[in-house]
This record gives sequence, structure tokens and C-alpha cells, in this order.
Amino acid sequence: MGPRRLLLVGEGNFSFAAALSETLDPSTTSLTATCPQRPADLAQDPVAQENLQRLRRRGSEIRFCVDCTQLADAFELHSRGFDRIYFNFPHCGRKAGVAKNRQLLAKFFQSCADVLAEEGEVHVALCRGQGGTPADKPQREWHNSWQVVAMAALGGFILSDVHPFSCEAVPGYKCTGYRSQDKSFHVEGALNHIFTRSLPFESSQPRIFRIKLGDQWFSFPEPEALVGKLNRSFLEAPSCHPVRTVNEKLIAELGKAFPLKRLKCSFPLLPQESTSVLPSWNCDLTSAAFWINLHEDNANSESQTCGTTQDMEDFLVSFSELTLPKSPERDGKKEVHEGICGRAKVCLRPSLLVHVQAAIQAPDFIPGFLHILSGPVFRKCRILPFTMPAFHETLFIYGFNQNPQDGCFQSLLDHLKDSLDSFLTQTSLEGSELSSSMEFVLQPNGRDYVICVKSHNFGSYCAKDLVIGAVTTSAIISTTHKDQRFVFVSVNLDLLAMLVWGISDWRMLWTFDSRFLKNFVPGKIEPFKSYALYPPCYVHDISFWLDEKKGFDELEFHSVARAVSQDTVVAIQFLNRFQHPNTEQVSLCYRLTYQTCDKALTQKQVASMQSQFRKEIQRQLHVIPR
Repeated sequence: MGPRRLLLVGEGNFSFAAALSETLDPSTTSLTATCPQRPADLAQDPVAQENLQRLRRRGSEIRFCVDCTQLADAFELHSRGFDRIYFNFPHCGRKAGVAKNRQLLAKFFQSCADVLAEEGEVHVALCRGQGGTPADKPQREWHNSWQVVAMAALGGFILSDVHPFSCEAVPGYKCTGYRSQDKSFHVEGALNHIFTRSLPFESSQPRIFRIKLGDQWFSFPEPEALVGKLNRSFLEAPSCHPVRTVNEKLIAELGKAFPLKRLKCSFPLLPQESTSVLPSWNCDLTSAAFWINLHEDNANSESQTCGTTQDMEDFLVSFSELTLPKSPERDGKKEVHEGICGRAKVCLRPSLLVHVQAAIQAPDFIPGFLHILSGPVFRKCRILPFTMPAFHETLFIYGFNQNPQDGCFQSLLDHLKDSLDSFLTQTSLEGSELSSSMEFVLQPNGRDYVICVKSHNFGSYCAKDLVIGAVTTSAIISTTHKDQRFVFVSVNLDLLAMLVWGISDWRMLWTFDSRFLKNFVPGKIEPFKSYALYPPCYVHDISFWLDEKKGFDELEFHSVARAVSQDTVVAIQFLNRFQHPNTEQVSLCYRLTYQTCDKALTQKQVASMQSQFRKEIQRQLHVIPR
């Protein structure tokens, strides 16, 4: 590996370059300093000439007449690949307004994309308030700032760190150039913004999955609202994903008090008839399920494994596995129910509760043991901060004597609360400012509970009354264990992981960016540090006329927004309802807020999504955009 390569652009008197060069080891780091002026322009500046001599003595490269918005023109292909690019206090000169300086930043970031190494950094120092991020104290109004994160997004960059700019860190640096003059300017409260490359924000096409049911291959497209969320295997070894970590820790804690039996969880496809096993208190889950049509796929399986088509080899299931009752841990690959091949309507599992009946009816079900199922579940939901269309669930199934004096049920609740409290307390003890209060909230039926976190701080954001699971006693009777009562405890592992590590956005759990998993050190819990800070928000309103005959399904409205925006819509706010005085036709108006958590997103991309959203709600929901 060669030396680190640093590039400085927009130098004035080269004092920063000279000061920085003297802090570097020439054997491990090379420095290239550039300025937009000609050599003759600096010939009469004694400070600049002295700094240039210092740079030459240190072996640094100096280039003149370099336009920081056209860096590809200044460096040949073999000279690119800089590890770090510095631009200190950019300014168009004289009394240029915010619009011109935004344009300068936008062109600079687009130019950096041509010459920066893949894992390189771009450092931009700005005066107090110019960046427009919450890191500025005080923060300027967005429209009156340079909108640095939005300008960086145009070049495909995200803000990964920000800290105070310190002149003392580079002794000898003199900030000059006030209104294009040899005058210093105030740098109190200045910030250094560090940008890194974002994963490309590509138009994601749903993958086609192939699955073998019995002896027949079928294919189905990934639902658009779930693109990138099937077949991720976060819970499988050797994954170090936080949802697996928190699941294993929870199971281990409960294993100290109860004997355990882990059940195998098959791929989450269910025939239409199988959803009838959901208890009455979960009937809403069926209506929120993602329904899928399977298509017979007679192509040779070996010829269909390329492109966007994926075989579910690790999740091969027969129709007998999809037909309940069936023991969740039973392999079942050799058993195929006759006549089921005509079924084409299936849904993605909305809850692990669909497996309850099969588990307790199984002859090898052991009362007194905690039977554990873990796996992903999928359900349509409104766009809210802590609701998610896909998450990982752990289900504990426990059978005990109906004698209320044995205390088994209360013992389970006590150990579960102790385990969950230990996670949240451990996070606080290891240096986090997070604070939580967890309790079981009794439901109106007097038997069931929801597991509720009463208060939890994610930095400046506080989540209150966050439901992370449920405890349900069942009226289901097992023909095998007639004297037993059953309790089912379901825990949303994604929400639990967010609480434990202080991850404020559930979408981060599904990122493909490898930097996410680098936050998690085995055996240690430390607050999550995001590599994409203060992403810009874009707001668009939409209004449309309703079709009186078709009605309007707001849940589907949210699902279409989620699908079209690739999960970048973070909020949908109902603004107003209007009824035309003459035709009595009804119009609704909503406000959509777009924002990513891990990628660069531009206004142009959002405008394209909003345009596509208008078309899709007209096609799918039969409304007429205004």
C-alpha cells in the first residue's frame, strides 16, 4: 500500500498547506496543494512565497490554475485516487450570496467524485452557521444557509462527521481572503464537515425469487414495498447483525431460568387458508399481510440463478410445510400434500403466531420448556417513526399447569422483565445518555399485556410508550396436552436492537452499507454512531379527487408511497379534506416528507419519485391527482 494522498484546493496564501505539511511524515503521506491563481498573481505576496518555499522543502507538489469544480481536468487518471480532499472556507468572492456559494459547493462535490479514492474523505470547513445543519450553533434557517448536506448529495456524498475547526491544530495557518482581500475573517464557531461516498441510489427493481414446493418450482416477485428485505439472513450464523446479537442475548438470559427448545422457522410463505389459524385478537394482521401470486416456473433451476432471479435454496419448503397444522421444527421436505399445487395465493407471514397451533399440537411439545421461534415477519403499515413493514420477531411459547398457584406465568413475566431491563441498563452503564423505563401494560381483556418502553431518548428525539412486544394467554386447546394453559410472548427484535444501541431509524437495520456492521463489536455494547448525519429533507404536497365508487384505503396509500420512494418517505401528514360545493366530489390533501438515513438523496431524485407516486396512486388506488 502506498502513502496516503492528500489534496488541498482553493488555497490562498498556502499557509494551511505549509502548516499541515509540517505535521505529516513524508514517507507515509504525500500532499498536493493547489490554488486557482497563476504564479504571477502571488509573486508580490511575501507570505505566500515563504509558504511555497516551505512546501517545496517538504517535497509537496504545488499546482496553480486549478479549478476546484473541474478537478478531473487538472489530474490525469493515474494521478487521481486521493484519500482526502480539503477545501477550507470556500467562497465565490466579494459579496456573493448563498445561492452562488451553494452552486460552488455543488460543483465542487461533483468534481470530487472524479478524483477521490473509493473510501476517501472530503473535508469542508465552513464559518459559523453556513452549513445549515443542527451542528451549527446557532443554526440558520435552511433557506438562508449553504445547505451543505444537500449540495454534497449532488456529488453522491453523505456527511459522516462534523467537529469544530481548530486553527491551533495547524500552527501557522492564517485565514485570509475576506471579500477577496488579504484580510483575515472570523473562524469562531467554524465547523469542519467530513463527507464520504454514499452507496449509489439506484432505481431498485424487485428481485424474482424461485422456490421449490414439493417437486414443482414456483417464482414470485419481491413486493415493491419490501425491496431488499427478503432473504437477508440476519438471524443466521455467522451474522453479527444487532438483531441476532440481541436475540441470542435474550434467549441466553431466559435460558438461565427455563429449559429451552429452539424450533426451526421455515421460509415465511403461507397459503391463504393458513392465515385462519391467527387468533381472533390478531385478525388485523391478516388484512395487513402482503399477498403474493405464485407462478409455475418450469425452467431448469440451474439456468435461472443469474441476474435478479434468486433461488431460495436455503429456504426450500414443501407445500406440507406451508400447510398448518405442522410442527415448525419438522423438516417436511419429503412430505407433499396432494392437490395443493392448485393454490397460487400465498402471503408473507405477518406474525410468528401462525405457527402456534402447530407447535403446541406437536407430540414432542414439552410443557415447562420455553419453545422458541425466531424469524422475519412482514406486514403493511402506515409510515411512522417506529412502524416497519419488515422486522424480526422472536416468539416464546410456554405451556404450564392451569393451577394458578404454581406461579409459572408470573415467573416468566418477571424473568422477561429482568432480561429486558438488563439490556437497557447495560447500555446506559457503558457511557450512553439513553434512558428507558420498561413495563407490562395490562390490556382491557384483563389477561394479556403489551411490553411497553415508557420513555427512551435517541439523542434529541424521545420515543414514548413504544410497544416492543406482547404477552398473550391463549384459549387454544391442545389435544395432546389438555391440562395445559399456554402463553405466547412475542418481541420485536428490531425495536429492541434500536433501544439497546440507540439506533434512531429502523431503516438503518436494513442498509447494505458495510459501515453499519462495523459499529458492533462482539461482546460489547456501545451507542451506535451514524455515518450519515443530518440528511436533508424534501417536502412535497399532493392532492387528489376520490372515486366515490372505489373508496379510499389510506393503508394502501402509505404502502404505495413506501414502494415508489424506496422507503425514503419518512412522514405522511394529512392536511385537509375539501368537498366541491357543486359536484360534492371529495378531495384529500397530504404532505410527504422525503429523507434517507444512509444514502445521498437529491431534490431531483425526489421530484422524480413524487411524479411517479402521482401516477401510481391513480393506477392502483383509482384517484385523480389534481
